[in-house]
Amino acid sequence: MTHEPWMAQLDAYLDGELESGAMQELDRHLRECAACAAESLRRLQWKRNVHAAGQRYVADPVLRERVRKSIARGDAHAIWWRWPAFAAVAAVAMVLAGFGIVQYKTRVVRENQIVSELADLHVSTLASATPADVVSTDRHTVKPWFEGKIPFSFDLPELQGSPFELVGGRVSYLEQSPGAELIFRIRKHLVSVFIFQDRAVQAGLPVNEARDARSFHLESWKQGELRYFVIGDTGPEDLRALKGLLAKAK
Repeated sequence: MTHEPWMAQLDAYLDGELESGAMQELDRHLRECAACAAESLRRLQWKRNVHAAGQRYVADPVLRERVRKSIARGDAHAIWWRWPAFAAVAAVAMVLAGFGIVQYKTRVVRENQIVSELADLHVSTLASATPADVVSTDRHTVKPWFEGKIPFSFDLPELQGSPFELVGGRVSYLEQSPGAELIFRIRKHLVSVFIFQDRAVQAGLPVNEARDARSFHLESWKQGELRYFVIGDTGPEDLRALKGLLAKAK
């Protein structure tokens, strides 16, 4: 098997720059090809190292303000005589800009990692013969079951009069952090609602976001100290409706 066509797409894949179809195709390949998966992890680790190095360099705000004021005054004479200093500042600015780009791309990679991991968890739920560890349509049964199993509590919505049915729940892990996975049914679709402590994922995603996650739709938002993710293959309007119910739960 030739790996070159796949390897050539890895950087775009890790940066989230591939189109949806190509992303899914490469994702499937990485699950089957150990060599490409190892190379993907090597490149991801390199990006993380570059990101960590970039965080050690912070522009001096006092120096930047002095340069800005000098330029604003139009002090050409000062600029001429201090050209070496300005050249050094420009060089530093270029380096910092480069680090900024790396940090942005690293954030995109982390976002894609989190979304991919959530999609994997949801797929695992769909493929399981027993998707829920606690099975009940009664929120008063499901919520107490999580006590002692996760380090936080949460509220479940009243579903009477809505198209949603609570199937059950299970404990899931996102980047080794335990959380709750609630499984809802709407018509013939299963929807997973993941709840984690915000500090476990706050560096990875914006507070409120709707996006595609492979062949699924995903909604995420922060509520108090918790981060919610709703993912499923039903329409985005269904996910927003479930999000609304969860946000008002007491």
